[in-house]
Amino acid sequence: MIGWIYFLIIVCANTIGAISGMGGGVLIKPLFDLIDVHSVAAISFYSSVAVLTMSVVSTYKQTKNGIKINWSFALQISVGAMVGGLLGNNVFEKILALFPTGREVQLIQISLTVVTLLFSFLYSKKIWQNFTFDSYFLKIISGLLLGFLASLLGIGGGPINVALLMLLFNIPIKEATVYSIISIFFSQLSKVTTIFFTVDLNRYDLTILYYVIPAAIIGGFLGSFISGKVTDKRVNQIYQVVIILVLIINMYNGWSVY
Repeated sequence: MIGWIYFLIIVCANTIGAISGMGGGVLIKPLFDLIDVHSVAAISFYSSVAVLTMSVVSTYKQTKNGIKINWSFALQISVGAMVGGLLGNNVFEKILALFPTGREVQLIQISLTVVTLLFSFLYSKKIWQNFTFDSYFLKIISGLLLGFLASLLGIGGGPINVALLMLLFNIPIKEATVYSIISIFFSQLSKVTTIFFTVDLNRYDLTILYYVIPAAIIGGFLGSFISGKVTDKRVNQIYQVVIILVLIINMYNGWSVY
């Protein structure tokens, strides 16, 4: 039964995540926390696998939709995201070792997620003016920060990806969603690969992946299809609504855990 509940959550979350560039995990993680069936480590793992799968499908479909991708820019962001994903997972495992019950880890994840959500929401209100940086170093550092947060928080991506890319490099929101998804792919690839080779997989119920992966594929296709049909304005509206929704869920989860 729980597998089918996860299936429905992932389809919906990844559809929205592919449209908005958030990656789905920003909804999957707090909703799985809310259901509270699996450990914080297992939830982070399932969320990462779902978002990794979605990012492959979404990137493929976006290129088919005619979105022009600057692969040089994407590569620079992705190199940073891959390193950041490794660092984020390493920090996550160290914190989990310090607090094996997972309660403190969950509170840290929720607190940092709320901070990134608030930053992203304020940015979406056009409080700050965009910059037009073109530094290779800054692109790599930006990817590293995004990959680190995505991996540490177990959300796969998050709204900060789109906001930061738009703020620093002055790119339209629909392009930012594509680069966000590409960076998510590399950060989660490094995280999931590290887990498979360095962590005892017995801590996870791997049969849940029979629900997670197909749901992620469906969500990625649906989100990419819808993204090709909607305007930048509509994407921004979806982005803002999701931020508010996830803020509410995370604050409730934080209150429950605390």
